[in-house]
Amino acid sequence: MALTLDVDADAWRAHLARVLERNPGLVPVIKGNGYGFGLTRLAAEASRLGVDTIAVGVRREVDVVRPYFSGDIHVLEPWHPRLAGDQVGESDPKIVRTLAHPEAVAIFSGTNYRAVVELRTSMRRHGLLQAPHAGRLRSLGWSLHLPLVGDPVEESREILKAHGITEGTVWLSHVQGDKLKALQKSVRSVKLRPRIGTALWLGDRKTFRARATVLDVHDVSRGDRVGYRQNHMLRNGYLIVVSGGTSHGIGLEAPKSVAGAIPRGKVFAAGALAAGGLSLSPFTIDGKHRWFAEPPHMQVSLVVLHEDETPPAIGDEVPVDVRMTTATFDRVTGF
Repeated sequence: MALTLDVDADAWRAHLARVLERNPGLVPVIKGNGYGFGLTRLAAEASRLGVDTIAVGVRREVDVVRPYFSGDIHVLEPWHPRLAGDQVGESDPKIVRTLAHPEAVAIFSGTNYRAVVELRTSMRRHGLLQAPHAGRLRSLGWSLHLPLVGDPVEESREILKAHGITEGTVWLSHVQGDKLKALQKSVRSVKLRPRIGTALWLGDRKTFRARATVLDVHDVSRGDRVGYRQNHMLRNGYLIVVSGGTSHGIGLEAPKSVAGAIPRGKVFAAGALAAGGLSLSPFTIDGKHRWFAEPPHMQVSLVVLHEDETPPAIGDEVPVDVRMTTATFDRVTGF
């Protein structure tokens, strides 16, 4: 029983090299579930790339990746005294903290702890409205976390100009490629450090694929009860048991950002079907996504196939579409 991620390691690494070449000063972002590949694997790949710094989401991830990466580790979550408890400093001298509140800046001033100071952007998630004087703060520069829409180049220029930042280092999220190049041309005396996660690790989807194992196949008739919830089968066919459930991230969804009549119509239609007990699964059998018989179990899922179609056999493997940032695989092959 396995949910497997197959990686064409050579092609995937060639993509990583291209992203590195197009984005001087690259800081790979390694956080959460490691974008489906795992935190430790991505830390090792960052070492292979030869970068001097990586970024993690939260402090506890530092301890996970440190055995695989010896350089600086930038923690994106802002440090705040009320969230840190008694821990003010760091035992690891290569940790770079993010400071986004005046009280955090005040505590770090006069210490040897390294940090970047985050400035407020239109994201309005974290950040200072006014850049503090450097004073005795051991700052490695400024941080900007920009939205995915709009013009990040123009917004970055405006923020740097408003704060009078004409030199030093600026750490950026969601600015890369041609946009990074354009921004660098307009702020020539500022060193840019682009933090890139999704576009780096998941930017070429052709280099990896997920597959699930068929664990069982049952003939079913219309009206038969199946699953935990004893739902009735709507027609004759087959009940297919496949590896992959909620513990793997199967069936887990985040709210969608939609705009326009057609996308909204699709979301509405999907919601109406779900209200009637019908949800399309991510498993593809004989070229089509198949319907869940009921919500996924922890480690397996039940999907249905019509009687006029050919069922797979136990041990066969079928493609599965997964959201890589929430997926956990039983095994990863190709490395």
